[in-house]
Amino acid sequence: MESSTPAAPGPGPGSPPAAGRRPDSQLRELTLRGVTRDYGEHTALHPLDLTVHGGEFVALLGPSGCGKTTALNCLAGLLPLSGGEIALDGRRVDTLPPEKRGFGMVFQNYALFPHLTVRANVGFGLKMRKTGKAEIGRRVDAVLRLVRLTEQAHKHPGQLSGGQQQRVAIARAIVLEPPLVLMDEPLSNLDAALRLQMRGEIRRIHQEFGLTTVYVTHDQEEALSLADRLVVLREGRVSQIGTPADLYETPADPHVAAFMGYRNLLRLEAVTADSQGVLARGRGLELRGTPVADRVLDLREPVVVAIRPENVHLAEGGAPADLTAVAEIVEYHGRQFHVEARTDGGDRVYFKTATRVHPNDPVSLTIPADRALVFRDPQGADLSANQGAGT
Repeated sequence: MESSTPAAPGPGPGSPPAAGRRPDSQLRELTLRGVTRDYGEHTALHPLDLTVHGGEFVALLGPSGCGKTTALNCLAGLLPLSGGEIALDGRRVDTLPPEKRGFGMVFQNYALFPHLTVRANVGFGLKMRKTGKAEIGRRVDAVLRLVRLTEQAHKHPGQLSGGQQQRVAIARAIVLEPPLVLMDEPLSNLDAALRLQMRGEIRRIHQEFGLTTVYVTHDQEEALSLADRLVVLREGRVSQIGTPADLYETPADPHVAAFMGYRNLLRLEAVTADSQGVLARGRGLELRGTPVADRVLDLREPVVVAIRPENVHLAEGGAPADLTAVAEIVEYHGRQFHVEARTDGGDRVYFKTATRVHPNDPVSLTIPADRALVFRDPQGADLSANQGAGT
């Protein structure tokens, strides 16, 4: 998204930082206060309060329809707010049209001009700003070096790979030296290997250019690897905001846990509960875990026990099992087998093991109590749809 106003002063691509020094961000603080968006009687985004600091990489994470792209489009000015305000370094910007905000935008479908060369695509926004030819050349050359596309400068988008096209889109956004870069699922059209490569490229560019970035994704691995902080959304509401470590180790509820890789979500009842631990039972299962609640759980209260597949182990050497099941689906992943099994009570259990397991094999499994989280049951909500990609 190009701006017709001059960029804020700051280090640009033509003046690289000293070795080992990350360039300063061009903004100090972006603030969203009570930002909402309604479509008639439907609220797509409930009041969102968020502060993004200069140089930070923030990911909006959640399933389809959770409100993350709506929030990004409100930031970009592509959607008017139904309520609240957005301020950049204390100056309100939600009343400005998109081209006056000066933000860079990287779209899912790249949105490149097919008839223009890479160099012309990258320099297009500067040309629209009536920047001098010498300055355009200097800044385009610097950004092409940054995204490693100097040798492709004379080519057209149709002659490039998907990853190269995505880097052109990123270069076109950052050559304007924007205070904020918005990225809407920029890797979703790439294959798995290229997605992994481009994740590293995006993080490198963010750090080397001193960007402030808000990034939308439904992929928890992508969010964890890229972001300084994550905002998990569900049905237009914020479930949790925190660092990757915060959300990975201490998810606030079963929905966040599902996105953070706790693929086993077992609905049981609390039998004994105190501040030290919970014993939960149901459908032939009996599991112990660590409570995650703002109060001590009541006896016979419905709970969700969340466990990562890597924390479910085959019982060996006659060790007592926490549950038994029958393997149904076995996938080979190199050094490990990823197994989906079913208990006698009909619960699905996912685990990883280096031991060869075949479909229809009976399995006895153990789960360390300190690796199982026990949440209050969120009123029978469907949790399976909230599991993030890559779990």
